[in-house]
Amino acid sequence: MWFDLDILVDVKCNIGTERFRQRLKLNYQTGSLTITNTDSGEYKLKIIKSSDNVPATELYETKEGESVTLDAGVTKRSNNVMTWYFNDTLIAEITGDQSKICTDDQCNKRFRDRLKVDHQTGSLTITNIRITDSGEYKLKININSSTFSITRVKRFSVSITDSGLSAAAVAGVVVVAVLLVAAVAVGVVYRNRRSRTEEDDDNSPDPKDIPLR
Repeated sequence: MWFDLDILVDVKCNIGTERFRQRLKLNYQTGSLTITNTDSGEYKLKIIKSSDNVPATELYETKEGESVTLDAGVTKRSNNVMTWYFNDTLIAEITGDQSKICTDDQCNKRFRDRLKVDHQTGSLTITNIRITDSGEYKLKININSSTFSITRVKRFSVSITDSGLSAAAVAGVVVVAVLLVAAVAVGVVYRNRRSRTEEDDDNSPDPKDIPLR
């Protein structure tokens, strides 16, 4: 439904020059602005959300060593630009079918070969997740067209719990167990050999009992 915009615009827009009087119409459902007898120049749309409409932070909790996918919740379009941040550090950017992951040395050191992006949805997957990956992740979605530009922000809170013994610790336990088994086996063999030696010594004849010829 269309409504006359004269009651919404600044007074300066009408007094004196009456530049846009009766020539502006606003679509309250889409926010689109129609200007009859269009004036050339730059027009800018500013969208302000109230605090009540700010989306809540999505919570994710998983165990160390597993994978987690942060869902962008949108269908990505070719003219959209998506940027992912971890604690305000840029970690990934998706532009069209192209993507950049961890171009910063610090990011590359932390997430080396563990980040994947879905070019269809913009979702981010973290593989072999670590305790140090806990924190706030933020997705900025820049929606661009020939007539407007909108930025959306989604926030994610990721909490990683300790899965127990690490792979290195498990390997260490296995090595110790193998060594203990080997030590026990060596001890048994040594004991058996000693018992046989003592038995042979007990059964050997006394030199005094050997008759002389």
